[in-house]
Amino acid sequence: MCTVNDSTDKLFAGYIPKLYETYMVPMLFEPYAQDIARRLAPRTLANVLEVAAGTGVVTRALASTLPQHVAIVATDLNQPMLDHAATLGTARPVEWRQADAMALPFDDESFDAVVCQFGVMFLPDKAKAFAEMRRVLRRGGILVFNTWDRIEKNEFADTITNALETLFPNDPPRFMARVPHGYHDRAAIAHDLVGGGFRARPEVFTVPKRSRAESPRHAAIAICQGTPVRNEIEARDASRLEEATDVAAAAIARRFGRGAVDGKMQAHIVTVHR
Repeated sequence: MCTVNDSTDKLFAGYIPKLYETYMVPMLFEPYAQDIARRLAPRTLANVLEVAAGTGVVTRALASTLPQHVAIVATDLNQPMLDHAATLGTARPVEWRQADAMALPFDDESFDAVVCQFGVMFLPDKAKAFAEMRRVLRRGGILVFNTWDRIEKNEFADTITNALETLFPNDPPRFMARVPHGYHDRAAIAHDLVGGGFRARPEVFTVPKRSRAESPRHAAIAICQGTPVRNEIEARDASRLEEATDVAAAAIARRFGRGAVDGKMQAHIVTVHR
């Protein structure tokens, strides 16, 4: 049996950044990135910190939506993801900076807003990370983050996770259920925010959207090769990565058809003031 390794759950390197941007971003992340940018657009801001920026999908949305005078600092733990984001570029200059969300390298009360798209699920001590985000927020500033709802509400991820179980029945890759879709309980989120020092009541919006891919194989590549699911598969048997991708693609095709595919996805968007 392959033991779960927390470090591989957070490892976005090698082939993953390019595949993540090519397949995952348009399929899952772009619609919610635009949602975050729209929520910040009406606010009066001088600067924004993004935590867990990945390949920059939210960064690009912020750079295109917020006024030119709003400074944007985009951080991520994984330098290869930031390198790929910087190569893609933004509509205007932003500052890219490697940083650990558990120990942000910024002064107290430095930012008017902190945003984090689908990153809080990866944080080993969420209350501590929220405390760091609160620390760098100015009084009256806002934290905006999102987190996936339970995996059953996210059809592509659920279908592929179940398909991989047939390939590795004794030790199925469960990264998608365990991490991205493992932090959906509203009470747990509210508890961790209090643990991080937030006293204002958070607003939580459950927002369904549609997840689209050009083909079943695109959806399968996105999850099997463009996320740490790849690390899980290769840890079990590196020679079976293509087979696993084929099994996932076949499962998507059976459920959604063989052409362009469209499935439900759902996330919680959380806003809380300092």
